Amino acid sequence: MIISVEKLRTRTTGITDTDDVLTAKLEAIEAVIRAYTNNNFQQRMVRFAGYSEGERVYGSPEFFSVGDTVQISSSGVNDGLYTVIAVDDGYIELDKDLLPAQYNLVTKIKYPADVIQCAVDLFNWKRNMGDKVGIKSETISRHSVTYEDSATLFMGYPVGILNGLKLHKRARC
Repeated sequence: MIISVEKLRTRTTGITDTDDVLTAKLEAIEAVIRAYTNNNFQQRMVRFAGYSEGERVYGSPEFFSVGDTVQISSSGVNDGLYTVIAVDDGYIELDKDLLPAQYNLVTKIKYPADVIQCAVDLFNWKRNMGDKVGIKSETISRHSVTYEDSATLFMGYPVGILNGLKLHKRARC
């Protein structure tokens, strides 16, 4: 996950959602950031291959620790993002069940600080302004407020905030 629920709660005040709801929202924001930048933020030098069973991938998980985000690829059935919940000699345990597969390529994901801050900004924007999308403006007496319209959004989030990620954008192949 791009940022843990606990860290999000320390960076943002007034959150009343449950941990499960926050996890789902953060996973959605992570997907938006990865799609917008066309970048999977993999540390390709920190990876191992192994077989999966239950919630574990067996192999030699050097340089992995609890809380890390990992991406499984080339397995055919387990491809996706996971969070490491336990590390032991010879295996890592992940937050979701895996299907049995003889080959899983597990790669560590590392998000830079500005990408994490963008995720927090997107979360706050969605929480405060998400219900106002599509409203062009409101006028009360002599005070007028204009909101984002759908033309300035990418997957439901403002392009203005996402533009801070231009440094991390990769060309599409």
